[in-house]
Amino acid sequence: MEKEKHHIVPYKVYFFILIALITLTFMSIGITKINVGEYSVLGALIFSTIKSVLVLTWFMHLKFDQPFLRYMVSFVALVFFVVIFITFLDYYFR
Repeated sequence: MEKEKHHIVPYKVYFFILIALITLTFMSIGITKINVGEYSVLGALIFSTIKSVLVLTWFMHLKFDQPFLRYMVSFVALVFFVVIFITFLDYYFR
């Protein structure tokens, strides 16, 4: 525990991440108001994916952690996307 490096992130970075998260939230709400048909869900999923990457990278400090943890989170994300893809396939072929 003593050998770990400590990182200091300026508050300005957190402020810009917060602004980006708020903007993406309003964009994901706004995409439901625009009539883009079946791409509304895809757009909302893309916005939520970007938001989750921002939260994982900066607020959960994954950017500064060991590479093993990044690989584990990437594996979980890959399994999640595979499950979502299978769900969409099931919905499409019904």
